[in-house]
Amino acid sequence: MKRVGAPRPSPDGKWAVFSVTAPAYDAKEQTADLWLVPIDASQPPRQITHSKATESGAMWSPDSTRIAFSTKRDGDDAAQIYLLDLARGGEAQRVTSLSTGARAPKWSPDGRQLLFVSEVFPGAADDAANRRATKALKERKYHARVYEGFPIKYWDHWLDEKRAHLFVQDAKPGAPPRDLFANTKFATLPGFAGRETDSGEDLPATWAPDSRTIVFVAATNRHHAAFEPVPAQLFEVAVGGGEPRTLTSDPDNYEDPKFSPDGQALLVTVRRGGDGQTYHHARVASFPWPFVAQRRNVLSAKLDLSVTNFTITDDSQAVYFTAESGHQVKLYSVAATGGEIRTHELPGVGVLTGVGVAGRSLVAAVDHAAQPAEIAAIDPAANRVRLLTHFNDAVVAALDLPPLEHFTFTSARGRTIHNLLVRPAGFDPAKKYPLFVVMHGGPAPQFKDAWGLRWNYHLLAAPGYVLVLTNYSGSSGYSEEFGQAIQNDPLRGPAEEINQGADEAIRRYPFIDAARQAAGGASYGGHLANWQQAVTTRYKCLIAHAGLVNLETQWATSDGIYHRELNNGGPIWEQGPTWREQNPVRLVANHAKKTGWVTPMLLTVGENDYRVPANNTFENWAYLQRLQIPSKLIVFPEQNHWIMKGEDSRFWFGEVHAWLAKWLKDS
Repeated sequence: MKRVGAPRPSPDGKWAVFSVTAPAYDAKEQTADLWLVPIDASQPPRQITHSKATESGAMWSPDSTRIAFSTKRDGDDAAQIYLLDLARGGEAQRVTSLSTGARAPKWSPDGRQLLFVSEVFPGAADDAANRRATKALKERKYHARVYEGFPIKYWDHWLDEKRAHLFVQDAKPGAPPRDLFANTKFATLPGFAGRETDSGEDLPATWAPDSRTIVFVAATNRHHAAFEPVPAQLFEVAVGGGEPRTLTSDPDNYEDPKFSPDGQALLVTVRRGGDGQTYHHARVASFPWPFVAQRRNVLSAKLDLSVTNFTITDDSQAVYFTAESGHQVKLYSVAATGGEIRTHELPGVGVLTGVGVAGRSLVAAVDHAAQPAEIAAIDPAANRVRLLTHFNDAVVAALDLPPLEHFTFTSARGRTIHNLLVRPAGFDPAKKYPLFVVMHGGPAPQFKDAWGLRWNYHLLAAPGYVLVLTNYSGSSGYSEEFGQAIQNDPLRGPAEEINQGADEAIRRYPFIDAARQAAGGASYGGHLANWQQAVTTRYKCLIAHAGLVNLETQWATSDGIYHRELNNGGPIWEQGPTWREQNPVRLVANHAKKTGWVTPMLLTVGENDYRVPANNTFENWAYLQRLQIPSKLIVFPEQNHWIMKGEDSRFWFGEVHAWLAKWLKDS
């Protein structure tokens, strides 16, 4: 399947640029390039880059003639910013030459300059200093990581001493870059940090309307991450550099700053903080410009759902945004001054990603569980969707991908719980099928009507299993109260709802064989699989990928700890009820009573996982082996929290199918 990325519409509303990855089992054969498609569908999409190196962060110039992006091409020691001139044609030109690389380009409103991010060494005021620091690091005879504060890791890599800085450079090759944080006290604060991402540290930023200043998001207390929240705040810095000005200093967490086209408002997403809760909805908010913190207007306040993306119309009068709603990511709109929120019901769409304004249309990537992502133009007035690309149509047409089905029930605690049901390919209603209960990670995400790579619904069901996917308490896509319900009840409550969901499915669907049930999940879903191991014998087998079996060792070894402490009701050493009563390893004695710790179990883990470190899986393996429970352990030495390499993924799916087949055989 081609993997189509989120589109970026041109300012004139005529075109959309997006990435297309052509995956391959041999990593050397995989390609990823930028494509262009007219939003009026007058021409088929065309490829505009031809390189095996991945391009990221594609951004249009204000006049819609040039595209800036970041990539690492032949001769580059690190990713650099390149410019592709669509009007003149020809190859993209490299603009930056920083030894520390450059990414996330943003054009100034006047089209003359580029803003971008680079990670630099402490105290390095220019690139020459960074080159010296890099050389000294390579020549150092000892190899050690040294830390004096938290955090020390993120997902799959150790953090180093470099920090993200914002740079500005004229949009032409060879122009000198300016480090906006060079020689500032702000950059030397022990808690200064951007946002950690899979590709490095980021500083979400946007140009002010006059092209003279930059508004950005950063934290100033990251060194306190072990014992307090680390909110990202809004700051402003002059294009010439100097000490940034603080715009917000409250407990809330800000992201994704954008100016309205008329320059009168600064819009952001914001999550409430400072109340001891570990989950809050993201909401769209607006500040007047010039900035007045006290006049924050939360535009999506009337919608009790979490915003995923937003964009502003060209006339600055309306805001379109997407939000998680049940099993979908839906489109909504609201006046730029606030008020009633309109829901746009779009037929045939499960999830929208990267919604952007393109004149009177919107453009987005759309997908659902039986359709990989494609680029679409959306008429929000008529709620019409028109696909602009068809990269995967031929492949999908050859597959039997039954549509998802839905049911709800009222849990024992009185909550309405939504579930998805997936039938296998070649479904025969006269047959009886084993039930595979799949538990989602997070816990804050939810099972969506979405195409997936890692736990693809139809691929899991393909050998002949019915899947039940329960959006247990703590799932996003519902009320904020529902999302917060998991606090102090991280495992027992969700697991009981999952089991009730299986019971309800068995009651409703006569083709499910109640005598043959299995359950599995990854990350938080893996935590829940381990809890099921501890407290029930209803399943013939279990599968846990990257799951914790011990709340205490997970707290002590993960890349983030304070939110876990809040979620479990206090520090470990106080040994509150959650630490004592909802920890799978504390229930190993259930093995002797045959009420838990008896179910055959498959464990899989990536050795480079720092979110749920592999030690938890190894600890689980030790208990299973000591108790002589039939079990299998698979360790992927080159993988992290996800099994993403093609051959590793194919092997993993094969092992999952083999494990299910072994224990769910029809007697």
